[in-house]
Amino acid sequence: METKTRPVPAIRLRGLEKSYKDLKVLRGVDFDVERGGIFALLGSNGAGKTTLVRILSTLLRADGGTAAVNGFDVAAQPARVRESISLTGQFAAVDEILSGRENLVLVARLRHLGDPGAIADDLLARFSLTEAGGRRVSTYSGGMRRRLDIAMSLIGNPPVVFLDEPTTGLDPQARVEVWEAVKGLADSGTTVLLTTQYLEEAEQLADRIAILHQGRIIVNGTLEELKKLLPPSEIEYVEKQPTLEEIFFAVTGGSGGNGGDRRTAPSEKK
Repeated sequence: METKTRPVPAIRLRGLEKSYKDLKVLRGVDFDVERGGIFALLGSNGAGKTTLVRILSTLLRADGGTAAVNGFDVAAQPARVRESISLTGQFAAVDEILSGRENLVLVARLRHLGDPGAIADDLLARFSLTEAGGRRVSTYSGGMRRRLDIAMSLIGNPPVVFLDEPTTGLDPQARVEVWEAVKGLADSGTTVLLTTQYLEEAEQLADRIAILHQGRIIVNGTLEELKKLLPPSEIEYVEKQPTLEEIFFAVTGGSGGNGGDRRTAPSEKK
């Protein structure tokens, strides 16, 4: 009887550790990200999400453990990892003096790709920016800048994309625009690792969700699997399903009762 070999995960971490002097940021992080999906890493400010992304993108060395991206060891094969990824940080890295199309053409030329104009036009169409392509980026809305930023990260067709809190500071309408762009990435076969502190964002986008708390992954699964961590829903007139917000506070031990916008994970106390 033949046994099927499981495909190598797009991202694999085992026992990843990182400290800054006496502060332990990552305390043995383990998870896999399958190819072609959206994996959300959810956590409060200071939970270690950005540190983890910086390690996976070869910008920072881990103190212990192993990590592989697209089958390449992050520590031993950093150049091969960088060829396989694109990283979009928390703030849009676009040139406001140039037009949207000129930004895309510039990056395509820096990557020494053929026909940079055609690449730019294709990405403008893909991210619904064709009409704005000839305008200076300084005239773009926040959502348009973020979509352009993500489009720039796709030049060269990297199989793995890291999005580090891509909707930070955006208004609700701009956030929805970015969500649609992210869904489009997964639909095209790109693997997306998304870090966020917005519970609704993870709920809307992710195929799998991991919660990073105090340097450890405390839960990891689909939204339906995470819902099963809470007691069965009480049925009065309609069934009340647990939200990701309720799951987050239940597994992290937080109360969530401090007022304000409870759809955002609270900052950790230092």
